[in-house]
Amino acid sequence: MLSGGVVSTSFTSILPRKNQSNLLFPSKSISCSLPGAVAEPKATNATEPLLLNAVRGLDVERPPVWLMRQAGRYMKSYQVICEKYPSFRERSENVDLVVEISLQPWKVFKPDGVILFSDILTPLSGMNIPFDIVKGKGPVIFDPVHSASQVDEVREFIPEDSVPYVGEALTILRKEVDNKAAVLGFVGAPFTLASYVVEGGSSKHFSKIKRLAFSEPKILHSLLQKFTTSMARYIQYQADNGAQAVQIFDSWATELSPVDFEQFSLPYLKQIIDTVKKSHPELPLILYASGSGGLLERIALTGVDVVSLDWTVDMADGRRRLGPNIAIQGNVDPGVLFGSKELITDRINDTVRKAGRGKHILNLGHGIVVGTPEENVAHFFEVAKGLKY
Repeated sequence: MLSGGVVSTSFTSILPRKNQSNLLFPSKSISCSLPGAVAEPKATNATEPLLLNAVRGLDVERPPVWLMRQAGRYMKSYQVICEKYPSFRERSENVDLVVEISLQPWKVFKPDGVILFSDILTPLSGMNIPFDIVKGKGPVIFDPVHSASQVDEVREFIPEDSVPYVGEALTILRKEVDNKAAVLGFVGAPFTLASYVVEGGSSKHFSKIKRLAFSEPKILHSLLQKFTTSMARYIQYQADNGAQAVQIFDSWATELSPVDFEQFSLPYLKQIIDTVKKSHPELPLILYASGSGGLLERIALTGVDVVSLDWTVDMADGRRRLGPNIAIQGNVDPGVLFGSKELITDRINDTVRKAGRGKHILNLGHGIVVGTPEENVAHFFEVAKGLKY
C-alpha cells in the first residue's frame, strides 16, 4: 500500500485490444470499430439481473441502465415526501422512507439498477464526527478535523451498530425488486470523506485538506486509514444485507494531481477493493470520480470492476484507455436531459455505440440535475430499454 508515503504499485499504462462491435437500435442500425472493445462475451445467466451479467462480461441483449440520483428532487413524488419530511437526514435514516424513496424511480421507470437512497456522509455520526445536511447549504461538519488529537477521536465505523436502518432497507429492497434489477449500495471513498471532514463541508479550492496533506501528511494518512478500514467494512455490511453491487464515490480525488492521487487516494481505494474481494469475490465494485479523465489509467490500478466515466471523457477513448477487462459506466451529460427527445436519443445511441458491445452500464456522467423534466428522464429509460446489440 504505502511505503514511505509512496504507492508501492508501479504505474503502468493499460494496453487496449482491438475488436469490432455492431449495435442495432430500434430506430436505426449503427456499427463501428472500436479500439479497446471487450473480449468475446460468455453465455448469460438468466437467473441474475441484467446489470450483473453485463459487468461480468456475459452475453446481454442490451446495456443495462440506471441513473445516478435517479431518486431525487426532479421527481414530483419525492417533492411530496420532502414537504412532509424536510430534513434530509430523517429521509435517509428512516427505513420506511429510505425504501419508499429508493423504489420511486423503480416503480415509474423500471431501471436495471435500484440504488439505496442515502448519502456518503451517513457513516460520520457513527465515527464520532457530528454533521448535518442543511437545505440550501449542503453538508456541515460541526467540528472540522485538523489535528492528530482530533483524528484520534475518530472511531472506526461499525455499521450494524450505527446504521442498522441501511441493512434493513437493503434487505427489503431485495425482496421488493425480486431480482428484476440489481440492488446497489454505495459508499464514499476515503479522500472524499476526508475532504468534507477537514474542509468542514463542500469546498471550491480544497485549501484546508491540501494544507494538511502537504504540511502534516502523517495526520491525513492516519485519517484516511480510518476511513479505509471503515468503508471496507461498510461495503461488506451492505453486501451481506442485500446489495448486489456497490458504487464507491471519490468525488474530490480529481482535485489531486496525478502524483498526489497516487499517494492520498489510490492506495486506500486499492486497500478497500482488495479487502472486499477477499470476503466477497463476486461482488461488483464500481468507482466514480467526477473529472477523472486525467487519471483513468491510475484508476484502473485500483482493481475495481467498473469505472464510471463522467461526460468530459469520450466513451470510446475511455474504453480504449481502460482496456478490455474493466467494465465501464456512463456517460451522457446530465444537461442533455434538458434538451429535446431527439437529442436525448442521439446521445444515448452515440454513447452506447462508442462503448461497444458488452461490459457497459448506460448511465449519466453525473447525477440527475435538479429541475430536470421528469418526462425526459422517462424518455431516457424508454430509449435505453429499447436498445438491442
